[in-house]
Amino acid sequence: MLLPFADTLLRVAVGLALVPHGLRNTFGFFPNTGVRALNLSALARQLDETGYRPGKLWAAAISLTQLIGGPLLALGLFTRPVAAVVLAFLLVTNVERWRVGRYFWNQLGMEYTLMWTIATFYIFIRGGGPYSLDRILGL
Repeated sequence: MLLPFADTLLRVAVGLALVPHGLRNTFGFFPNTGVRALNLSALARQLDETGYRPGKLWAAAISLTQLIGGPLLALGLFTRPVAAVVLAFLLVTNVERWRVGRYFWNQLGMEYTLMWTIATFYIFIRGGGPYSLDRILGL
């Protein structure tokens, strides 16, 4: 009975959680949140420095995933394809977080990103659900 609402809440939360990260990495919003990269050029340099080359390509891909994929997930539009992209992004993020801090989030580990990865995997499996644009549009 409550499962459709819970699915919708999870999908919206996962999608909307991506947006502030995209705003920060792309446009410099939230400058006092502890990251070095506050625009695409800085993000590209940071990615190049950490071995994710070409940084310009990956910076753009990350930004698009967060700024376009996030709202699409929240709306439940093209839910499974978008969730697949976000899932791939998060899997790489988990590898990086493990490399940097292992497990615990307060050591920059993967604890936090792992939970988002599991939530995104769930959305990928379940799809948009009854309260989604996918359902309304018959996708």
